[in-house]
Amino acid sequence: MNIDKPVPEALYRRADESADELFYREPRFVAHIDAATIAALTEFYREFLTPGSDVLDLMSSWISHLPEEIPLGRVAGLGMNEAELVANPRLTDHLVQNLNDEPILPYPEQSFDRVHIVVSIQYLINPEAVLSSVRQVLRNNGAVCIAMSHRLFPTKAIMAFQELPAAQRVALVAGHLERAGFNDIAFIDRSPVNADPLWLLVAQR
Repeated sequence: MNIDKPVPEALYRRADESADELFYREPRFVAHIDAATIAALTEFYREFLTPGSDVLDLMSSWISHLPEEIPLGRVAGLGMNEAELVANPRLTDHLVQNLNDEPILPYPEQSFDRVHIVVSIQYLINPEAVLSSVRQVLRNNGAVCIAMSHRLFPTKAIMAFQELPAAQRVALVAGHLERAGFNDIAFIDRSPVNADPLWLLVAQR
């Protein structure tokens, strides 16, 4: 598949097209990547974050993987389950919003220095609309980090993340970032040995 061409609409479909609120109604206090991969992500954040940054944890849950020793400003979380967000000790504030129904983020323009999406991009049916809104809420010189791996909920992940090989999934998301207006898009592989892979896309506003 050539990802420079339009992506077939079928690749954005899901096995379960029922309301996402039903699937995410019950909290899931589990880790979606293994311990070594979480540690690798936290280590990367030590490079990605600067002290005092205002951060948006998009598609957030009960854990944000942020380094404890880096003092941050606002850490806002937007996710699908209220109980998970309340349990996240790093969040200074949180909101529940279904980005597949409403892809526009409920924050003023230039509210954040950093935005991260952790192993969740595969659940968006209109990722470019969401990423365009991410760009709007980032400040000048702000950056987004999208972390990907190979785990997913098969009924809710779009078909692209179940049918395409890893390299094409990364290329697909890079294309979304480019069309959303991001610059300096970079791929970083921080996969630990004998653990879940960790593929990162970092882009600048």
